[in-house]
Amino acid sequence: MRSRYTAYTIQEIDYIVKTHDPAVTGDVDRDATAEWAQKSEWLGLEIVHTEAGGKDDQEGVVEFIARYKVQGSEASHHERSRFCRADGRWVYLDGGMVKPKPVVREEPKVGRNELCPCGSGKKYKKCCGAN
Repeated sequence: MRSRYTAYTIQEIDYIVKTHDPAVTGDVDRDATAEWAQKSEWLGLEIVHTEAGGKDDQEGVVEFIARYKVQGSEASHHERSRFCRADGRWVYLDGGMVKPKPVVREEPKVGRNELCPCGSGKKYKKCCGAN
């Protein structure tokens, strides 16, 4: 995983293609991959979680976040990728984007006609809830 990230940072597209599983190499959009690598300023890689992928395993999973900038705006690519061994080396099989966890409200929702939690004595809609 780290070597593939590095390949993106130095725009080594041949390596990225070469490290795909031979069964899916034909699915790689080489031009789009090269364009993304070239237009991005790569800021870092965070390995979030791994499953299997040891020296005796044939498959493994890596969840990662790659951070980058495009046209001055920071972005991130959060993916859960599957890797497998092909001819004794690890290759990328497939992956999917990881959706952000939903926001969970810690306090109960304040109704529009309830007293404002700030303590003003006014209804929420006339105080902190006013647009």
